[in-house]
Amino acid sequence: MSEQGNVDPRQWGVTGEVRVLPVAVPTAADAARELGCAVGAIVNSLVFAADGAPVLVLASGAHRVDTTLVAAQLGAAKVRRASPELVHAATGQRVGGVAPLGHPRPLPTLVDQHLADFPQVWAGGGDEYTMFATTYPQLLALTGGQPLPG
Repeated sequence: MSEQGNVDPRQWGVTGEVRVLPVAVPTAADAARELGCAVGAIVNSLVFAADGAPVLVLASGAHRVDTTLVAAQLGAAKVRRASPELVHAATGQRVGGVAPLGHPRPLPTLVDQHLADFPQVWAGGGDEYTMFATTYPQLLALTGGQPLPG
């Protein structure tokens, strides 16, 4: 994959197709357009600060993250979007290219149940150009994530 994210999804057990796209796809809409799929089938890997600690939310590209719901799921008093510095420190990757795996240490992870509506979803591969195909059950298994109803 790229030098920026330094993530090879296959080393983490990903069995789906890995694509390095010719253009950057920093948003779900960009990725869906390039991959020819629904925006909802794009996995946004978003880092939040839950009471100051990083947590990863894997959200469908068609939905906004409800931080009140995330806080309730985690038992946190306050959840807010993480700063770019916290994202990089927690994942080793930059905003716009965060993968759901390959981080320096495991992050508590919540996975949007709406992703289960798609037989195949596409997640970031650690930079703005790389995406990999997977499934909702595989995302849960790969990340040790918990389902996030919504």
